[in-house]
Amino acid sequence: MDLMTTILFVAGLGLLVVGAEALVRGASKLAAVIGISPLVIGLTVVAFGTSAPEMAVSIASALEGQADIAVGNVIGSNIFNVLFILGVSALIAPLVVSRQLIRFDVPIMIGVSVVAVLMGLDGVVSRIEGVLLFAGIVAYTIFLIRQSRKESNTKAKAAIASDEFAKEYTAKPGEPKNLVKNISFILVGLAMLVLGSQWLVAGATSLARWLGIDEVVIGLTIIAAGTSLPEVATSVMASIKGERDIAVGNVVGSNIFNILAVLGLSSVVAPTGLPVAPTIAAFDMPVMIAVAIACLPIFFTGFQIARWEGLVFLGYYVGYTAYLVLNAYQHAALPGLEAALIYFALPLTLLTLGVTTYRAMKQNLRGSSVA
Repeated sequence: MDLMTTILFVAGLGLLVVGAEALVRGASKLAAVIGISPLVIGLTVVAFGTSAPEMAVSIASALEGQADIAVGNVIGSNIFNVLFILGVSALIAPLVVSRQLIRFDVPIMIGVSVVAVLMGLDGVVSRIEGVLLFAGIVAYTIFLIRQSRKESNTKAKAAIASDEFAKEYTAKPGEPKNLVKNISFILVGLAMLVLGSQWLVAGATSLARWLGIDEVVIGLTIIAAGTSLPEVATSVMASIKGERDIAVGNVVGSNIFNILAVLGLSSVVAPTGLPVAPTIAAFDMPVMIAVAIACLPIFFTGFQIARWEGLVFLGYYVGYTAYLVLNAYQHAALPGLEAALIYFALPLTLLTLGVTTYRAMKQNLRGSSVA
């Protein structure tokens, strides 16, 4: 791999991260000045803004005919967001999960993940299917805005930890309401995202050829982790600052956006729809669904993600990444890793989650009977 490829890859990644930060900063400030509620800003503007690198890279890849990177980026990012980002954030401090996320947003994340897998079973996400996916993100955003307006007239808003969102995204007293400055941040951020995505895709393609592995693996690992860096920064910083509901909401919102908006729009701009590699349809998409479903019992037990659960998430991400790399090179250690995951790690995790969920449900029933 030559020096120019390395420079393109690193510079493209840097532009994506800085561009996403500028976009989120400008959009959130502009939304606060206009009068959009902090809760909606946190769940839409910020969550979607941190997914802007995924959008830029997947669209650029789709336009250049590199569907494996485009699809792998979306699927890999969703797996990375839950297992790595929530895992690290929970290790910093146990994460509080709002009842709204459990009742509404997490089931939607699971539902759209299943829809994406069903659409990819025939080997392609067509343009029509892409339009349907993108229509879903529009409907989801409209629902959040309407729901926020209803809650603004009740005391329920405080019950879903919106104070964290208000503290982070409400316009501060005396803060200059400079529309030109905020719009400039948005435009500069978008320009960085466009340029950075082109450089990153070019560098990633050369890297895959140099390593002798499929672009699918590059998209699922290096590209997915790189484009998810804004989510890492947002969720980890929120966890450190005690804004733990924001840390979870950012991940769930970003995952929904990745499937509905990123995968949807990439399928629309692709000349003949977005081809889905057989390996992604057979393995990585089911893993994405499993990871999304795993959130429900973990979130349900006490409405928080404990440190040990964060450690389990991280362990599974390490195992998943190791499997992809070993499988790409058909390494001799691959059968041993498969056996360890299937016959030891997975059953132990399911047993632990089952016992924990049973105890939580039993405790909830006792509490309701006492009341």
